[in-house]
Amino acid sequence: MRALFKKIPPAIKALLLQFAALLLVLFVARATDMQPSFMTFALLCGLCAAVFSYLAGLQRWWLPIQLVFVPALVLMLALSIPPGFYLAAFLLLLAVYWSVFRTQVPLYLSSDKVWHALEDVLQDAQSGFRFIDLGSGLGGVLTHLASVRPDGRYSGVESAPLPFVWSWLRIKLGGYRNCKVHWGSIWDDSLGACDLGQYDVVFAYLSPVPMERLWNKARAEMRAGTVFVSSTFAVPEQSPSQTLQVDDLHRSRLLIWRM
Repeated sequence: MRALFKKIPPAIKALLLQFAALLLVLFVARATDMQPSFMTFALLCGLCAAVFSYLAGLQRWWLPIQLVFVPALVLMLALSIPPGFYLAAFLLLLAVYWSVFRTQVPLYLSSDKVWHALEDVLQDAQSGFRFIDLGSGLGGVLTHLASVRPDGRYSGVESAPLPFVWSWLRIKLGGYRNCKVHWGSIWDDSLGACDLGQYDVVFAYLSPVPMERLWNKARAEMRAGTVFVSSTFAVPEQSPSQTLQVDDLHRSRLLIWRM
């Protein structure tokens, strides 16, 4: 049973734990003849769900979500918000977090201090170098580097529709002729942009989940002398050649491997 639970996607685990918390609070309320208010009941459900999520080993960022999920539902129902608002919010979240359920990679945005740190990584890059951002989000990394190092060629890959459209417009309207972004998965072999062998610098800011798989892809495809950079998230059991500490809000690190 435990092995089966581990194979379940985190979003489904979180939902199952919410149901478990609901059943537990209902059972305790019936057994003790307790009659809490709706908000108290919701807070108890959220607290139990957060505890269950911690014990189940979900990532820490799930805990506040689990804690506030049911209380937020109760609050929104109490405010009598029009149904159209929920549909609009759902569609917006779907457009931003399109593939998170499958990839377990939420939208992380690199700080401008990370952009400047990447300039240091590119100091020794020869004119005409090729750079790719795997999971390029809103295109901030690409457009910044394309501005300060116009002698390079920049590519991005993004699977979520809204960030892709945003970055595509950012590149087109900004006139970045040395920059382009592709819509798709970094694991899609049919997407030619994801052959890492054609790049001199590969940058990723994903999540802990895909790092081992990405490292295997990088080792198999990247050429000797090229550079693989991960922002914040380490590769299991692989020490980087160099680490750059970034003095931003999240205390980001650039982990650099010279292939």
